[in-house]
Amino acid sequence: METYVARQAILDINSDVHAYELLFRDGVDNSFPLNMCPDQATSKILAQNHLMTGLETLTGGKDVFINFFEDTLLNRFPTSLDPDTTVIEILETVPISSELLDACRHIKKQGYRLALDDHDFDPKWDIFLPYIDIIKVDVLQFNILQISKYVRRIAGFGVTLLAEKVETREQFEQLRTLGFTLFQGYYFARPEILKKKALSSSKLNLLQLISESCSIKLDLEKIANIIERDVALSYKLLRFINSSAFGRSQKIGSLKHALIYMGEAELKKFIALLALANLNDEKPSELVALSVARARFCGQVANLMHEAENPPTAFLTGMFSLVDAMLDEDMLSLLKNLPVLDEIKEALITGQGKLGEYLQLALDYERANWQEMEEHADRLDLDTDEISRIYIEAVTWANSITQNNAGEEAA
Repeated sequence: METYVARQAILDINSDVHAYELLFRDGVDNSFPLNMCPDQATSKILAQNHLMTGLETLTGGKDVFINFFEDTLLNRFPTSLDPDTTVIEILETVPISSELLDACRHIKKQGYRLALDDHDFDPKWDIFLPYIDIIKVDVLQFNILQISKYVRRIAGFGVTLLAEKVETREQFEQLRTLGFTLFQGYYFARPEILKKKALSSSKLNLLQLISESCSIKLDLEKIANIIERDVALSYKLLRFINSSAFGRSQKIGSLKHALIYMGEAELKKFIALLALANLNDEKPSELVALSVARARFCGQVANLMHEAENPPTAFLTGMFSLVDAMLDEDMLSLLKNLPVLDEIKEALITGQGKLGEYLQLALDYERANWQEMEEHADRLDLDTDEISRIYIEAVTWANSITQNNAGEEAA
């Protein structure tokens, strides 16, 4: 599956790129899709880009502006992003409420910068100004006199002024004189479409997760069982944990460990984000089915080795063994964004260690490298007939999951 996002440059007074605004697109046509909920658009940008390969791959490490609507603000979705590089844009159509003001206070306390998008000069927004860092003004909606009067009225708040839809050199010069220091518009650059590969999440798995997240007390065992059947969910879960909200210091060895580390509030946020963004995704691909088979096989090999703590770690190794092919990205760069244990990274990058042996055993079987498989089996002191049995069982298990999910989605 391919995903699309538009990136438009935001420039400073010297016409140097200061930041990029990311805009949701659902195809190569450079326009926002009709009938798309703003909350869903934001969630898709986060799920398809932030949780997959990181927004920094789209912005080159520069600041990123992202639009947020009511639900994504009230549910504190911005707190999964890096506050040092992220500007939270509050859409002008968001209903004003005390809950929204509280959410903005909370987000501001977390170190984020807030921007009012397409600001219309309405005094109803004045109560938010103490928490606002940037005001974006659509300069085609107002004449220079109107803009000048408003700039004088808010001079005491110390906000940065950003002019949107600047189309001529004359506009740029006039607005710079009024105190605008950031600029965006066709005079500088049109939005450019970026296309990336994305992992699909099974609708059935998402619906089951939604159902579980509605429980008063989360059943982490059941949630882990749902997530471990889906490589996309597993990968996005670990990307979510590797966000600024969690400090990046914890090494994760199993999905249940990841869920416990997140805590119930963040886990429900994660489920809501994925559900909103992915309920219409396509059925799992053959790469996903093979990843699940490898995960099951590696976990079963670890069981045969009587490693009580290792089966979940082996499962993750198999699960992520094809994520580079799914995303057309280098495995080394992908794993920099995942807080998995070093032994998992070593297995996926170099094939070394016990986990690397388990994975190589799966690869040998898939490729019918029977001599190499026997050599690996001898080193692990495993019977080749037993290896054949558990591999066939793993493939059967993976096929049953992907076929059942595809059948549910077709229904």
